[in-house]
Amino acid sequence: MKLPAAFHRVPFAHRGFHDPSQGRPENSRAAFSAAVARGYGIELDVQLSADGVAMVFHDYALDRLTDAQGSVRLNTASDLMKIRLKGSDETIPTLAEILQLIDGRVPLLVEIKDQDGGMGDDLGPLEKATAQDLDAYQGDVAVMSFNPNAVARMADLAPAIPRGIVTSAYRYYDWPLPKAVCDRLREVPDYDRTGACFISHELDDLSRDRVTDLRKAGAMVCCWTVRSPDDEAFARQYADNVTFEGYDAPLPA
Repeated sequence: MKLPAAFHRVPFAHRGFHDPSQGRPENSRAAFSAAVARGYGIELDVQLSADGVAMVFHDYALDRLTDAQGSVRLNTASDLMKIRLKGSDETIPTLAEILQLIDGRVPLLVEIKDQDGGMGDDLGPLEKATAQDLDAYQGDVAVMSFNPNAVARMADLAPAIPRGIVTSAYRYYDWPLPKAVCDRLREVPDYDRTGACFISHELDDLSRDRVTDLRKAGAMVCCWTVRSPDDEAFARQYADNVTFEGYDAPLPA
């Protein structure tokens, strides 16, 4: 399985082309509309509501991005859709709504947030909800997750959708995981098992031998998160594409 050509060509706006100072919070309708208007690809995150709906939201908890408290997972979709995102009049959207908004106009990269808590296999409902929403989508789309078990589940639920693994240096101080789990995931051992065709790797770890070897073997390499032209110049020495925020990434001629 290969990614559509656009995934190699068009830079991806991280959580949409967001800028809170302009009323465009991350993972908001305004941020996605701004990305479409500029011709950028879109990267977004999904979490699960209490009633099994895929919601477009990055964090597990509500407090950083809204004035509400508690976990996304403990609220129904209808309640979440009433919660205002800070710095705007926007509320938390569903994946289904955002798919209608994007409507295939730019490539879309959907990150499925780990629901197990430890990168294990206690998951399924979010993957199922995501696959159902994507089933009739006509645009260029791919899915990815830090949890390789979520990627493997998507291979079962939506085998025609390209999939990848979000990868990292897994420094112990960055991750609330057992050291053995970090050591294992750092080497991307599940790439073949999951039927992945790309990785999205941590920017400052792109020179890792495993990343180079995967790219040589045919994997498309993207990276997270590029925040300046200098970052992008570094990233493009090792990666095929970038996920960016905080500046206007150049588009292909």
